[in-house]
Amino acid sequence: MKFLILLAGKNLFRYRRRTLITSGVIAVGLMFFLLIDSLLIGIDRESVRNLKWYETSSIRIMHADYWEDRLLMPLDMAIDHPYRLVEELEEAGYTATPRIMFSADLILYSDDFGENGNLPVQVTAVDFPLDRQVFRFGETLVEGRFPDMGSNEIVLGSWLAEDLNAEIGYWVTLVTRGNGGFFEAMDMQIVGIVNCPNPNVNRSLLMVPIDTISDYLAMENMATEINISLPESADIERETAQILTLTEHWETPLSVMAWDQLASDYMAMIQAERGGSSLMLFLVFLIAAVGISNTMIMVISERIRELGMMRALGMSDKSIHLLFLLEAAGIGLLGSIAGTIAGILANIFLVKYGIDFGFLMREMDMAYRIQSIFRGAWSIRGILTTFVAGVILSVTVAWFPTKRATRKDIPTCLRHQ
Repeated sequence: MKFLILLAGKNLFRYRRRTLITSGVIAVGLMFFLLIDSLLIGIDRESVRNLKWYETSSIRIMHADYWEDRLLMPLDMAIDHPYRLVEELEEAGYTATPRIMFSADLILYSDDFGENGNLPVQVTAVDFPLDRQVFRFGETLVEGRFPDMGSNEIVLGSWLAEDLNAEIGYWVTLVTRGNGGFFEAMDMQIVGIVNCPNPNVNRSLLMVPIDTISDYLAMENMATEINISLPESADIERETAQILTLTEHWETPLSVMAWDQLASDYMAMIQAERGGSSLMLFLVFLIAAVGISNTMIMVISERIRELGMMRALGMSDKSIHLLFLLEAAGIGLLGSIAGTIAGILANIFLVKYGIDFGFLMREMDMAYRIQSIFRGAWSIRGILTTFVAGVILSVTVAWFPTKRATRKDIPTCLRHQ
């Protein structure tokens, strides 16, 4: 075995050019595999983070019957005395905020927008000081300011404002049904525009003060939901169960749901996206494998005469087969080292700066909650998988042509051109 290892090492240096070309092919394939794997992991992580920061929070409390009719946004299925519940949650160590979600018709006027019009919208009524402690909108304001509590003021998402040609100071009217079925029209002035990393929010966000909406829609001492923020490292299942225990005594029957339950549609789309991403990753791996396989077959085919000479000198087929596999492992090791190092260096740029796909995200409504910059992420598992795969793949693709070559008789091998 020692002799075969030394001979394999000498052959790698003896055929230096061939070794460099073959290991280079392996390195390039593994580098792209590592980068695409990093990008897919980064997209997934950032999407989940933006989902929790700007849409669902970590955990949400609702009326027990609200979830089944959530698409209708019913105001009569609300939480009584939400601020009292928020105080109890804060005493237990949680950061929480109430919200009222309702649907409305947004009326636009020609005096400001150039023509009259209307469109259906979803409106979020928030307690702005509390809401900033749970959601991350405080850092997203790009124009104007946030509404004052108790005012008839509204904030829009940047893409929605762009689509409407809306500007600070314009007036709109929200027409909706209040709690009890009556119609209510509310004149609101646009005072702020936010641009957050979540494209879904930028397309549709309308935020108004919760106390103003409570007066208009007869929602005093009521909220449709209470959102809770948790650290990234929190055990969501355990915290959900604990919060459910804290709310069992409440006069209103409540349900407590984690972010992945709230975003079940998103999770289903992400699973489909992951399937496509896994296929793409497999194709990249397959392309790399084909390149490595073709190169290894070429290397072994060029050495058929050498193989015949070794057999003529008395070396067994088993030893010859093992020698070629050791050489393939050496080439794979060199390629894996070079490919992993190149992938790590390229991934530094991918993690820090990313790739700007904003031109696609603005026009396409994808499942990913990323506005423009797709960044990679570090994954020790991915790096180790890439490294090991290069060696295993090289040995595997060298196995079959070597085995086939050893089946030829010695004269055939020596006559091979």
